[in-house]
Amino acid sequence: MLSHPLLQVKVKTYHCCLEIVKECLGVHNVSKPVSSLCNGIHFLLHPKVLYEISAFGIQEPKNEVNATAKAILMHLLQGRLRMTALTWNKFIESLCPVIPVLQGYADTEDPLGNCILLLSKASSEAGEGILPCTTWLKSILRLLLVKKPSVRVLAVKLLASHLTREEGADTKRPSIDARVLSRVTNLFIVKKPIELKLDDRRELIIKLETVEKVYDIFISDDIDLILRKSAAEQLAVIMQDIKMHAVVKKLCLTDKIIEYLNKCVSQDGEVVECLVQPSLTLLRKVLCADPVLRVSLSQQPSLLTLLFRVSLIFHEDCTIVTEVGALFCLLLFDEVSRMDMWSDNLSNKPSSPSVFSLPVSVSRRYHLPVHVLGHHAVSPYSIVLPLSADCLALKPVSDMLRIAWNLSWYHGSDNLLKQMNSETKIQEFLDTLKLSTEDTLSLKMTHTASGLKDCLRSIVQAAAHREVRAALTRMSFYLLNDRLSFKGGTGPCGITLKSLSWHTTLNRFLQVLPACTEDEKLLIDIIHFLNKLLKEQRKNVPVELLNWLLELLLRQSPNPLLELLLLTESQVREEADDIRTAVRQQLQKELVALFNTLLLSSVALTDRKCLELFYVFQTQLALKLLQCLRVTDAPHFYGLPSLERTLRGMAHLTAFPGWSSHSPLTKPLEICVKYLSGLLEVITSFYVERGGNAMSFMGKGVTKSTVLCLLHLSHEMMAQAQSSEWMSLWFLPLGSHSEEHATTQQGLAWLIPLWVDRDPEVRFSSLGLGSALTTLETGCVALANSCQNISGGLWGTVVNILLDQSECSMVRREAAFIFQNLLVIPMPSVIIKDYTWQGPCVHDEDSGLSLIGKPALQALLYHCHFYEHLNQMVKHCYLGRYTFDSNCSALNGTSEGNDLNGLDDSFKFWRAPSRMSSQDRDPSSLSTLETMVAASSASAEFQPLVLCTAPLPEASHDQFVAQGQHETATPRLPHDSSLSAPLPRQCVFVTPPLLSAMCSLLDSLLATTPGDTANAFRQASLIELLCSIADATLIETSVQELQALLPASPPVEHTQAQVSFLLEYLSSLSRLLQSCLLVDPDLVIQDELLKPLITNIIRVLTICTKDITDTELISAFYQTWTHLFNLLATLLRKAGPASFPSITMGLARYWATVVDMFCKCVGLSSTCPTLCTASLQFLSVLLTEEAKRHLQDKDKTSLCHSPTMASLLDKTQESQKSLEQLNEVILQCYEGKSSRDVLKRVAVNALMSLLSVSRRAQKHALKAHLIDSCVEQMKHIHAQLNLECLRPGRAALKKKEDGFIKELSIAMQLLRNCLYQNEECKEAALEAHLVPVLHSLWPWLLMDDSLMQTALQLLCVYTANFPNGCSSLCWSSYGQYPVQAAHRGAPGSSLMLCILKMASQVPLENTAVQQMVFMFLSNLALSHDCKGVIQKSNFLQNFLSLTLPRGGNKHLSNLTILWLKLLLNISFGEDGQQMILRLDGCLDLLTEMSKCKHKSSPYFPLLIFHNICFSPANKPKILANEKVMSVLAACLESESQNAQRIGAAALWALIHNYQKAKTTLKNPSIKRRVDEAYSTAKKTFLNSEETPLNAYYLKCLENLMQQLNSP
Repeated sequence: MLSHPLLQVKVKTYHCCLEIVKECLGVHNVSKPVSSLCNGIHFLLHPKVLYEISAFGIQEPKNEVNATAKAILMHLLQGRLRMTALTWNKFIESLCPVIPVLQGYADTEDPLGNCILLLSKASSEAGEGILPCTTWLKSILRLLLVKKPSVRVLAVKLLASHLTREEGADTKRPSIDARVLSRVTNLFIVKKPIELKLDDRRELIIKLETVEKVYDIFISDDIDLILRKSAAEQLAVIMQDIKMHAVVKKLCLTDKIIEYLNKCVSQDGEVVECLVQPSLTLLRKVLCADPVLRVSLSQQPSLLTLLFRVSLIFHEDCTIVTEVGALFCLLLFDEVSRMDMWSDNLSNKPSSPSVFSLPVSVSRRYHLPVHVLGHHAVSPYSIVLPLSADCLALKPVSDMLRIAWNLSWYHGSDNLLKQMNSETKIQEFLDTLKLSTEDTLSLKMTHTASGLKDCLRSIVQAAAHREVRAALTRMSFYLLNDRLSFKGGTGPCGITLKSLSWHTTLNRFLQVLPACTEDEKLLIDIIHFLNKLLKEQRKNVPVELLNWLLELLLRQSPNPLLELLLLTESQVREEADDIRTAVRQQLQKELVALFNTLLLSSVALTDRKCLELFYVFQTQLALKLLQCLRVTDAPHFYGLPSLERTLRGMAHLTAFPGWSSHSPLTKPLEICVKYLSGLLEVITSFYVERGGNAMSFMGKGVTKSTVLCLLHLSHEMMAQAQSSEWMSLWFLPLGSHSEEHATTQQGLAWLIPLWVDRDPEVRFSSLGLGSALTTLETGCVALANSCQNISGGLWGTVVNILLDQSECSMVRREAAFIFQNLLVIPMPSVIIKDYTWQGPCVHDEDSGLSLIGKPALQALLYHCHFYEHLNQMVKHCYLGRYTFDSNCSALNGTSEGNDLNGLDDSFKFWRAPSRMSSQDRDPSSLSTLETMVAASSASAEFQPLVLCTAPLPEASHDQFVAQGQHETATPRLPHDSSLSAPLPRQCVFVTPPLLSAMCSLLDSLLATTPGDTANAFRQASLIELLCSIADATLIETSVQELQALLPASPPVEHTQAQVSFLLEYLSSLSRLLQSCLLVDPDLVIQDELLKPLITNIIRVLTICTKDITDTELISAFYQTWTHLFNLLATLLRKAGPASFPSITMGLARYWATVVDMFCKCVGLSSTCPTLCTASLQFLSVLLTEEAKRHLQDKDKTSLCHSPTMASLLDKTQESQKSLEQLNEVILQCYEGKSSRDVLKRVAVNALMSLLSVSRRAQKHALKAHLIDSCVEQMKHIHAQLNLECLRPGRAALKKKEDGFIKELSIAMQLLRNCLYQNEECKEAALEAHLVPVLHSLWPWLLMDDSLMQTALQLLCVYTANFPNGCSSLCWSSYGQYPVQAAHRGAPGSSLMLCILKMASQVPLENTAVQQMVFMFLSNLALSHDCKGVIQKSNFLQNFLSLTLPRGGNKHLSNLTILWLKLLLNISFGEDGQQMILRLDGCLDLLTEMSKCKHKSSPYFPLLIFHNICFSPANKPKILANEKVMSVLAACLESESQNAQRIGAAALWALIHNYQKAKTTLKNPSIKRRVDEAYSTAKKTFLNSEETPLNAYYLKCLENLMQQLNSP
C-alpha cells in the first residue's frame, strides 16, 4: 500500500501509519505503561518497510507523501525514551541495513537530517552509542561521500576522535593532526570516477599456470619491488576477466593485499608504497565480483580504518584516492547493493551476482567515486494497474494494435505485403483489425524493398518530370535512412538496389542531352542521387555499378555527362537568362561532384575490366577539364565559381598517378604541358604582383586548387618525361608587365609568394611543389637563382620557414624536404669558379669574410640555433590522435564545405607515409621524390593543434647575413630577416610527420658533414630525445582499436592516420640510426637508449596485422618492418657485443610471436621482396653473431642464464610448429628462386646461419631431403662443367663457369652447415655418396682456391667425430660413383690420396687452403683406416724435411705448427705412435722443435712425447733417447704450469709398471727435479684454490716420488 500507484491510496496509507506512530509514541502517553503502547508500531519495524519509506517515501514528489514519510522517521528516531528496550533494539536492528539510504538525507540544517546525524554522533561518546561499533564506523565513513560539505566536516571530526583512540595509533602513519585532517573534507570528491564493469569472456585467454607464476612473483619477498609491482599490474589486467578470480582467491590474494597495506601504514612503510596502487586495483576487482567476500570484509573495522589511513598517506595521488573511494563504495553500501534483499525476485531470470548496483536514491544523494549501475528507480513493490477499456478505444492505441496484430499474424512485413499485393484476399479476423488505406500506405513506404520498387515503377510510368523527381527524392530518403541507421555498413536500401534493375530505369535519362531547363533539373536530381549512392557505398562499391557508370561516361557521342561540362556557343549566348544560368551552373557543379566521387570510389578497384575503363576515363576527363579551363576567354574570365569548380575537379583527377597516359591520340607529356600552361596562366593572371589584370582578385579555392594541381602535375611530368628538360617549362619571366622593360630572365620566382600565403594549405602545397621540383638539380639551381633578391636566399628562406615555431607542422615538413633536397647535390668547401652548385653562401659585413659550401652550411646552422630548435621540436611532439571541432573553421579560415568533393578533402587524402622512404625507390639517392597524393587514403595531417602561437621575432642583425638582400621580401620574410631567431617561450605542438622529415634531414646532414653533425647530435642529446618518442604502445593500442571496431571507437580514418604517422616516424628514425652507426656508433650504443629502443622495435615487429584490411596501412607496416630489420642488422654488425644480449632478450620475451612474424615476412618473398630480404638478412646476422659468441665463450664458464638463439630454436616446445614452418618457408625461398635472384643469396645466408645454430633446423632439412638435393645439384654442376669444357668461346665459358662455381660453393656451404655436429645428417651424406661426388669434382676444385677451401671445410665438418665418413675417403671412387676416368684419376685412387698429394706440395700458395688441408688430415688421423693410407703413402716423410728456425728467431713456422697438430692427432693411437717412432730422426726433430716457441700452441712436441710415453712398447725407445728425457725432465723446472703437468704426467707414464725406467729416472738430476717440483707444488697449492689440473699434477708427482723412493 505504501507503493500503490494511486496517489490517494498512498497518501492515506502514509497518513494512517503516521497516526499510529503518534498514538503509540506521543507525549500524551507518558503516564501510560510503555510496553502496551510500543507493540503498536512493530509492523513498521521491518527492514523492507523502512527501506520503502526511506528510499521512495521521502523522495515522492507529492508533498502529502514525503512530509508524512519524514514525520514517521523523525518520530521513530526520536522515540527511544518512549520505547521499551526490546522495541528500540528491534528498531535499530531493522534500521541498520537501511542506514546507507537514510544517510543520504543527513544535513546539519534539516530536522530529519539532524536526527540521522545523531545516530553517528552518539556512538562517539565512550563507546556507548546507538549503533553497533562496525555499523557506526561505516556510517561515519559514509558521511564523507555525502554531497553536503558541512556533513563531511562533521564526519572528519568524528573520525579524528576514532583514529586517535585506535589501538596502536602511535605506530601507524600518518599522525593525526589538523594539517592532515584539513585534506580529508573533499578527499573522495573525485573528478574521474572509476568504471566497475568487468569482463566475462567465454574462453580463457591466459593460462592458469601463467597467472600463478605472476602471483608468485607478486608475493615473493626475494624479488625486486619493481618486478613485484609490474607483476601486480599484470594481475590487475588479468583480473579484468572474472574467470581468473578463482585462481587468486585460492591463493589467498586478499590476505596478502591486506598484509601489504598494513606494512604501508606502519612507520617504515615507504618501502612498499609502490605496491599500493596495483594492490588496491586488484582488491577492487575481486570485491566487485564476489558479494560473499564483500560481506565478510565490510564487517572488519580494522580494514576500513586501514583503507582510510592509506588514503591519507597518498592524498596527493588521485589514482590511489579514487581506488580507496571505490573500495569504500563496495564495502559501505554492500547492504543496499543486493536487490534480492529488498524485493521478492519474481522473475525467472535472477540477477547476476557479479554486477554491483545501487538504488537510484543512493546514487543521487551521494558523490560516488565510481560509475555504478542503478536499480529500484521505482519501488520494487509498485504494481501496474490494468488499462481501462477507455484507453483501448483511443485511436493511437487502436492503430498500433491493428498494425502489430497484422505483422504478428503474417509473421513479418514481407509476408504481410505479399498478402496485400495478392489478388485473393481472405478475411481471417474481425473488421476492426483490418488494415486501413493509411496503414497499407505506411507499411509500403516504410518497407525499403517495397518502397524502392514503387519508386522505380513510378519512374517508368511517369508522365512528367515532376513525378520522376519526386521518386528520386524518395529514393534519396531511403539512402539517408541507411546512413543514419547503419553506420559503417550497407543498409537495406543498398542491398535492395543491388538486386533491382534500376540502371535500366535511369539509363534513358542519361543518354540524351537535355533539351530544356526542366530536362536539366531532372538530370541534376539523377546525378545527385548517383553521387549520394556512390558516397554511401564508397567503401565497397559494386563493380557492376562502376562498370555501368564508366561505360556510360565513355560512350560515343552523344555523351551528355561529359559534354555538359563545357558550354556550347549557343548555351553561352543564352546565359542572359538568370534562371537558366543558375540551373546550368548547378548541373555542372553536380557533374564535377559526381566525377570527384567516382574517382575516389575507384581507388580500391581490382577488377581488370573496370580498371581499364577507369584509366581511359581519367584521361578523357582530363582533356575535358582542360577545355573548361578557359582563362583567356573574356568576358567569362571572372567566373570564379566555375573556375574553382573546374580546378577542384582537376585536383582530384591529377592526384592519381598516370592520369595522362591513356589517350590514344595525345601523348602524356603533351597533356601535362597544356595543363602546366593553363595553370601557370591562372597564377600569373590572378596575382597582382606577377602582372596581369591589376583589378582582379584570386579566390581562396582557386589558389588552393591551382597550387595543388601544380603539385600533382610535377610528379606526373617526372614520371612521363624521359629527361629533365621539362623543368624549363615551369620558368616564367621575372618582373611585372607594368614595367617598361620587362626582363627576360626566366625563373621560379612566381612560386615564392605562395610560400607565404595566408592559407596554410596553399603554403603547404606550394612548398610541396618546391620540394618536388628540387628533386632535380636543375630545379635546385633555378629555385636558388629565383631567391637571390630575398634576404637569406633560398637556404635562409627554407630554414626560416622550417624553424618558425608559429607555423603548422605540415608546412614546416615540406620546408624540411626542400632543405634535404638541397643537401643531396654535392657542394664544395671552397669557392670554385664555374661550379653549378655552390651551396649556401654567407658573408660577414664587418670583416668581409665569405663562406661557401659546407663551412657556410655549418655557419648557417649555428647562426640559426638549428639543433636547439630541433631539441624543442622533439620535446613538443604531440603523439595523440588528431581530433577536430566540427563547428570551427580550420586554420582561421571559413570552410568551403566539408563534403567529399570539397578541396579540403583533397588535402585530407594527402598520404604522408608516401614519403616514408625515398631510399626505397632509389638507394643511391637521398632525394625526396615521392610527394604524390594518393586518393585511396582517408587520413588527415592538418594542424589545428596550435595551443598558442608565438609572434615572429624581431630581426636582429647578426654578423653573418646571406648574400643578396637588394629588394624587399614578402611580408613573412622581412627585408632584414634574421636567421638567429631566439627560441620562443610558447610553442605549437609538433606532429610525428614533421619529426619524420627532420630525421630524414638529419640523415642527409650526417652524410654531408659527418663529424660536425655527429658532434652536434651529442651536444644536443638529439638521438636520445628522438628515440624517447618511439613508443610501441601507441601503435599497439591503435591497431587493437582497428581490429576491434567498437561503436565507441574514433573514426577508422583517424586511427589509421595516427598509425601511419607513427610508422613513418619509426622508419625515418631507423634510417637515421643506421647512419649514426656507420658514422659514430657511440651515438647509439648507450644502455639507457639501446635497451628500450630494441624493446620497442621488437614490439612493433610483433604487432599482429591480420585483421587490418587497409592495403596502404599494411604496406606502411611492411615498409617500417623492413627498416627496423635493417636497423637491427646494422646494430649487430657495428655493435654486436653491446646490442646482441638486448636483442636476444627481447626476442625471447615474444618468441612465439617473433617466429610467426619471421614466417610471415619470409612468406612475402613475391609480394614484398624487400621485407623478405631484410628479415632474412637480420636472421642471418643474428645467428652468425650467436655462433661467434658461442665460439668465444666456449672455453669460459658463463654464469649468465640469458637465453641464446640456439636454446630458443631447439628447446622451446610452444613454437615448434611455427619453427618448422619457418624452416619450410626459408627452404622454399631458396629452392623456388633462380640462381640470379638476389633473394636466393639472402635465403642461402639465412639458411646456412640457421643450420649452423639449430639442431632442429638440421633435422627439418634432413626431412626435406636438402642433403640429397645438394648432392644431386653438385652432380648436375659437374656434368654441366664437363659439357661446357667441350664448347668453344672462352669468354662465354668463363662467365658460365663462374655461375656454376657460385652454385657449387653454395651447395657445399649448405651441406657443411647441415652436417655440423649432426651424425644423422652425416649418415645421410654418406648414403648420398658425397665423397665420390667431391672426388669427381677435384680437378675443378684445384682450379679455384676459394672453392677448394669451401670443399675442405665441408670435408672437415663431415669427418669430425664420424669414423664411417673418414673411412669413406679411403675408398676408391671406381664402382662407388662411376665417373670419367680423366677426372677420376687412375683406377684404385681415392680422395684421401688426392688430399695427401696436395698437402705434400710445400709450401702451398694459399695459406688458408694449406691450413684447411692439415685440419682435414688431423681429423682423418684419428681414423684407423686413414692412418693406414697415410703410412702406406709415406706422407709423413715430408715432416722430416721441415727446416727449423735459425739464429735469434726461435719461432716455429705456421706450416710446422700444422704438422705438429697432425702428428699429435696421430699420436693418440698406438699404431700412430709406431708410425712416428719409425720415422728416423723424428724424436730428435721434435726435441729441437720443443725448444722453439709459438704463440698459439707452444706444447705440441711435449704432448706428442706425452702420448708416446703411455704405450709400453714405446717406453724403451723414449728412455733410450737422452734428448727426449732431458726435455721431459726440464719441464718440471719450466715456468709454465702446463709444461710442468705434461712433463710430470709423461714421466709417471714411463715409470708406471715398467721397472727398467726406475734406473733411468733415479738419475740424481731427474730425482732432484722431481723432489723440488713436488715440494714447490705442495707449498703453492696449499694456499690456493684446488683445481682438477692442480690435483692431477700433485698426483703425478706423488706417484713419481713413491716409485723413485721404492727399492
